[in-house]
Amino acid sequence: MSHDDHQTHHVNYLAVFFVLCGCTGLSVLFDVLSMPKGVTIVLVLAVACAKAMSVMMYFMHLKFEGNWKYVLLAPTTILAIGLPIALFPDIGRSYYINAAPQVTSWADEVAEYEREHAAAAEGGAH
Repeated sequence: MSHDDHQTHHVNYLAVFFVLCGCTGLSVLFDVLSMPKGVTIVLVLAVACAKAMSVMMYFMHLKFEGNWKYVLLAPTTILAIGLPIALFPDIGRSYYINAAPQVTSWADEVAEYEREHAAAAEGGAH
């Protein structure tokens, strides 16, 4: 296999740069135009997704990779979806006993303080 048989891809990075600049200008234009807020958000997000795809495809060279990238992506996707689902039951649960007694007796201390000062205000013992 000679060097000429190896398939190479040359990306015109300057063209991709101008496409990204055009997308940025388009996002600004959508924001400046007086459209309903929901429409503006959808259009700007669509342009942002197009910019992200351009960066991934050309600067990260994903356009020219083989199908093995999906083999690497599958376990990552399973973990990204499965881990939050697996940890969801633990969110917001308290499995431990409160080890800070000052926090539990705080209401008692406040009530005692108010009783002492109420008695002092009425002319009680100083």
